[in-house]
Amino acid sequence: MRQLCSQLDALDAIAPPHIRIAVELIIDTGRRPQEISYLPWDCLDADEDGQPVLIYDNYKSHRLRRRLPIAAATAALVSRQQETVRQRFPNTPTKDLALLPTQMRNPHGIKTISQDLLAQWHLTWVNGLPDLYVNVIVETDGRRANQQIPFNKARVFLYAYRHSYAQRHADAGVAPDVLKELMDHRQLSTTQGYYRVGQQRRREAVERVTAMQFDRHGRLIWRQAQLVLDSEHARRAVGEVAVPYGLCTEPSNVAAGGHDCPVRFRCVGCGHFRTDVSYLPDLESYLADLLRSRERLAAFSADDWAKGEAMPSDEEITRVRRLISRVRADLDELTDEDRAQIQQAVQVVRRTRQLVSLGLPRVRQPLLDLRPERPTA
Repeated sequence: MRQLCSQLDALDAIAPPHIRIAVELIIDTGRRPQEISYLPWDCLDADEDGQPVLIYDNYKSHRLRRRLPIAAATAALVSRQQETVRQRFPNTPTKDLALLPTQMRNPHGIKTISQDLLAQWHLTWVNGLPDLYVNVIVETDGRRANQQIPFNKARVFLYAYRHSYAQRHADAGVAPDVLKELMDHRQLSTTQGYYRVGQQRRREAVERVTAMQFDRHGRLIWRQAQLVLDSEHARRAVGEVAVPYGLCTEPSNVAAGGHDCPVRFRCVGCGHFRTDVSYLPDLESYLADLLRSRERLAAFSADDWAKGEAMPSDEEITRVRRLISRVRADLDELTDEDRAQIQQAVQVVRRTRQLVSLGLPRVRQPLLDLRPERPTA
């Protein structure tokens, strides 16, 4: 999609301006080509919070005046097109105008462009583009690597943007029932198909990041990236017990859903703790919090026992530093290609990760920052 969007100026060079607008709207909204082609001039509205909404007709299911939340940039695109059409047909009432009027035999601006004509312009544009490339994973001698291969341009057609829209939202963790409404599907099973694709991508991402999994001492647990035990995927799928900066395998804490930690989330001192490369930003943030807390406590007026209880220990700080150094050292040993694969996998894993509470009581200022806050996941 990024490659296609970067080439939209080439569409302007060969087609009327409203063709590009139609293509952009299909990409941005995931609506069917017919639904965009037949948009009326007054298709833009706002919800109760003042956020933009696109009004369209779902012709396939015979459901009219559907409301779709859209981005501000998409709304701005519609607004600009409305101004253009209004200037071109000043004497036609807006209720009769088309948002995307055809340029042929249309003196009053009430006839919309046809989806067939739109598809023809789109095909001409795609065929004239340079080769599009896609990353695939190939395995040679037991080693996985990324390889770029040309993408089949025959698969770049207008309706495919609807699938891309749905897949982007599924991959971003949008709940199935929410995506069902966005797609205006009648059956949830139709929507869930996009999540099966996302699950496979997450499985591949889990395999990559788990290949760089460490215990509390910074010792690498998984050395082979080719295969990850099915039990590891099953544990993640059913809701692994996530703790700050990693995972917990302690049985009683797992059974309690992560709310029965005997050591009160001093994870780096626990033999049941695991972390991986995807938690590196959280570990670095935690280390910074520990150092800030130690400085504030050293200057804070309180009884020794209270300060001792709240003071981060030198051993904890050393352990966190060691973990960070170990993860970074392993990253540095990778080739540029392998490092790029890991970074992509980390983005997928972190996008689907749930926030984890430390389970510690909040205190009023000025002691608010003396304990580590909930990490950003």
